[in-house]
Amino acid sequence: MENPVLVEVLRGNAVESRHRGSVAVVDADGGVVLSLGDIETPVFPRSAVKAFQALPLLESGAADRFGLTPKEIALAVSSHSGEPEHVETALGILKKAGRDASCLECGSHWPSSGEAERALAASGQKPSPLHNNCSGKHSGFVCLACGLDEDPKGYIRPDHRVQREIRAAGEEIMGFRFLDEYMGTDGCSIPTYAAPLKSIALGFARLATGQGLAPVRAKAAKRIREAAAANPFMVAGTGRLDTVAMELFRERVFMKTGAEGVYCAAIPELGLGIALKADDGEGRAAQAMLAGILHRYLPMDDATRIAFDGKAWPTLKNWNGMTVGAIRASASLLGK
Repeated sequence: MENPVLVEVLRGNAVESRHRGSVAVVDADGGVVLSLGDIETPVFPRSAVKAFQALPLLESGAADRFGLTPKEIALAVSSHSGEPEHVETALGILKKAGRDASCLECGSHWPSSGEAERALAASGQKPSPLHNNCSGKHSGFVCLACGLDEDPKGYIRPDHRVQREIRAAGEEIMGFRFLDEYMGTDGCSIPTYAAPLKSIALGFARLATGQGLAPVRAKAAKRIREAAAANPFMVAGTGRLDTVAMELFRERVFMKTGAEGVYCAAIPELGLGIALKADDGEGRAAQAMLAGILHRYLPMDDATRIAFDGKAWPTLKNWNGMTVGAIRASASLLGK
């Protein structure tokens, strides 16, 4: 059975493209509030679950041992754009643990921010691991290793204590035992585990509420949400939806994009977790799907709605600046 069409792309008033996908909205007791499409088949959440991967950093005491600030904690759960402040903050995290960029095992790539990429190229420099969108997370991994008095070398390996702690935290918060047959290697070289959207959404509901978590884990989850709400720029970057949305909603929403059309969010005031995937892996589809779900459940005033919609459901323009179309969520996604 095919997943339903959840996003339509218009050219003029006609539908030009359609995106199918699946969505799970779950409460902290594991109750499924909304199910669209297949929410049982495991999918790779990838970067969407960086908040889960950061839990051991706080629970272990390593974040406090090295004096990590909320800004640095926000970067530890980010997929940042490689802008100068992101790079400097990642390096600052490493320095607090007495390390430097040579410890990072995430690989190098050019900043995803066009402005930052052009500036770096114009300066004659090449990208370093600090420019990797996962460098904040990896800097946190190095801190976790040092906080556990472990050698950080090889921290990306499944058998390293850092990855064992992260796997255990993910399994516990999602209530799902990861299977080796569903293990892959992420773009930044750490293990990534597939899980059903229903389980991923449960993890975000628990992140939102602390319900079902031990007190130390619930406290860590709350600190992560608060850090992201206070420093939304660190979670993504200039003009990106995660940053724009959390600037608007602050502590009302924690949201995080993943790769290949995955998007997740936590809504603390409603005690809900959201996990979704666009079948074709399109980021524009996943973004529009998440916006539709937030519209369905989260009250917004007019100013917030207009600002949010302008980013989440952009008007499509051609190279002459003419409006040629739009992206919209389907009626089934919006509950109409």
